[in-house]
Amino acid sequence: MASIHLNDVSVDFVLYQGSARSLKKTLLRSSTSGVLKHDAHHRVTVKALSNFSLGLEHGDRVGLVGGNGAGKTTLLRVLAGVYEPTAGRIRVEGRVTPLFDLGLGLDMDASGYDNIRMRAAYFGIDADEVERKMDDIAAFTELGDYLNLPVRTYSAGMTLRLAFAAATSVDPEILLMDEWLAVSDKKFLEKAQRRAESFVNRSSIMVIASHVEDVLRRLCNKILWLERGTVLRFGPVDDVLDEYNARTGNDAPLR
Repeated sequence: MASIHLNDVSVDFVLYQGSARSLKKTLLRSSTSGVLKHDAHHRVTVKALSNFSLGLEHGDRVGLVGGNGAGKTTLLRVLAGVYEPTAGRIRVEGRVTPLFDLGLGLDMDASGYDNIRMRAAYFGIDADEVERKMDDIAAFTELGDYLNLPVRTYSAGMTLRLAFAAATSVDPEILLMDEWLAVSDKKFLEKAQRRAESFVNRSSIMVIASHVEDVLRRLCNKILWLERGTVLRFGPVDDVLDEYNARTGNDAPLR
């Protein structure tokens, strides 16, 4: 069974090291709302996560909420192995499928079919399995003979279709998403949303950061409310979102 355990995890980023005269300007220009610290050597450090502990098990569908700089994206990237904690311990059991940038890693000189194979290999699908799924993936893209051509000949919309179809062909154990699906092609959107929800339902654990309240209420069974890199509240969707709405003073705090 998939599981995630974080114990007193902290993530620090050094933003600046320089003269005292420039320090104030750096602080004023900084867009982060994390915890800023500076020392005698004029180093400015953002504490993106601070002594963060969390346990997730099979069946957990967790939505992340909080303002800019709360730590949502940092947490997702720690779970994906992109960021290493500067303190604490993390244990992740199960194959992690991050859907942060669908187009990342596409080879623009390779064909659509070859990119599907490469993306599948990246997500841990063996060659035989991807060939069994190839007809379904190809049909979903609606790209037809274009799949035999280099991706550099595709429009932006065609490239997105290819990347999305390949990414959602896996059976994820731990699914990480930074924002819900956004597809500019309205004709393709409804079909893509159905496929994405099926993709989510096949996962053992899902963690998603989203500003769309309807998405959180529809897909999640728990909400993790972050503030300045720490857990403010973690619990059932309705309870946490209702408190979040009341605390932030917005009738529609997300959108």
